[in-house]
Amino acid sequence: MKLGARIFLCYVAIFVVCFYYPIDFVLDNLRTRYLEGVEDPLVDQANILSGIISNEMAADRFDPERWRSIFKKVYARNLSARIYDFEKRGVDMSVYITDRDGRILFDSASEGNTGKDYSKWRDVRLTLSGKYGARTTRKDENTPTSSVLYVAAPIRVAGEIEGVVAIAKPTTNINNFLKSAKPEISKSGFMAAAAAMLLSFFASFWITRPIKRLTHYADEIRRGKRVVFPRLGRTEIGEMGAAFEKMKEALEGKNYVEQYVQTLTHEIKSPLSAIRGAAELMEEKMEPERRSRFLSNIRIEANRVQDLVDRMLALSELETLMNLRKVERVSFQSVVKTVCESKQPMLVKKQLGLATRISDDVIIDGDSFLLHQAVGNLIQNAVDFSPVHGRIGLKAAIEGQWLTFAVEDDGPGIPDYAHEKVFEKFFSLQRPDSGKKSTGLGLNFVREVAHLHGGTIRLENRSEKGVCATLSLPVG
Repeated sequence: MKLGARIFLCYVAIFVVCFYYPIDFVLDNLRTRYLEGVEDPLVDQANILSGIISNEMAADRFDPERWRSIFKKVYARNLSARIYDFEKRGVDMSVYITDRDGRILFDSASEGNTGKDYSKWRDVRLTLSGKYGARTTRKDENTPTSSVLYVAAPIRVAGEIEGVVAIAKPTTNINNFLKSAKPEISKSGFMAAAAAMLLSFFASFWITRPIKRLTHYADEIRRGKRVVFPRLGRTEIGEMGAAFEKMKEALEGKNYVEQYVQTLTHEIKSPLSAIRGAAELMEEKMEPERRSRFLSNIRIEANRVQDLVDRMLALSELETLMNLRKVERVSFQSVVKTVCESKQPMLVKKQLGLATRISDDVIIDGDSFLLHQAVGNLIQNAVDFSPVHGRIGLKAAIEGQWLTFAVEDDGPGIPDYAHEKVFEKFFSLQRPDSGKKSTGLGLNFVREVAHLHGGTIRLENRSEKGVCATLSLPVG
């Protein structure tokens, strides 16, 4: 399982646990909280009625019939009270009054209860003993929603408890409130959980994005591509990426030196052997003409070594660059024109025709010196492999957002075995007219220049004869 998926699932598990238990607790205790909210005002109401009845009993003015008349009028009222989503149509609260022995003096719910003994009911019994009395009793034992809440208060006359007044409140409305509140709470919990899961997804994506960038960077480096080190932020992942980059540079530096020492030693061995052999022969007595030929060989091989060293120094410097040091607006037409002028003596010597077809002048962003070197290497290759009286074609055109520069020659083409090797260092094919090889660094240099400019280079055999080298560079 991927790290991002693990982080996401961990977040989901945490949110499920953290959301489930609080919501489950709220739903389980919601009824109790509602009952607490109802019981509190009932206590106030019972004590207010107790005060009124106490005054009436103390003045010997307590009349159950008057109270019955009052409640009949109250119950007859047609209410229209909108309490949020609940509409109240009538008064559902009832009151009963007992004497000091717990016998009913008045019951607003039923006149037939007068004289009944309520002394065993919890609210009456506790209140008569001077304690807080309350109870919840079902009207129907088999129906949990038929519960009625009773809250009692003592009726005191001259400091003595002379009776009890109890207020009864059905929980029907509470059940209605719960019925509408629970789905809302569940809906809010579900939406919060969904939002938490969505945020968890983005959080896992945000956390793993630097790791994916680092992985992509490592893969591109493994494929031998030149890529810029990604932005990883200032987190531990960024520190890990920086450590990887330093390790890569150290390993590449070591491999780079080892590779270059080996290849340079191999390439220099042949001209040095030729120079040493010619020098040893020159110690012997020989004709001036023969001595002059050996001196010429020494100069040629020494120049070959010097050219090889110079090209390797330029290429090694180019390979260490991640970005262009100098970027300017460059006229590509001017670059090609300058290179063609510099190659004119070679073209005349081999009697090569040069056909140039370049569209309107194109301005690109790049390093003019490196572009000049790259174009020069491509045209030089065409000159080296073209036969005498041959033809070289130069074409440059805009294709979408790219400048495409093609160099065509009439040479022998690229052998099948060499297609995959033409851009490797020190790989070179024999020139048709001289049979000699070059340093094998020119095309590798062109590829490095193309990559630094965000472009590509490819070599393909033409359908008729010769080779077409295509350099593509981004425009704008």
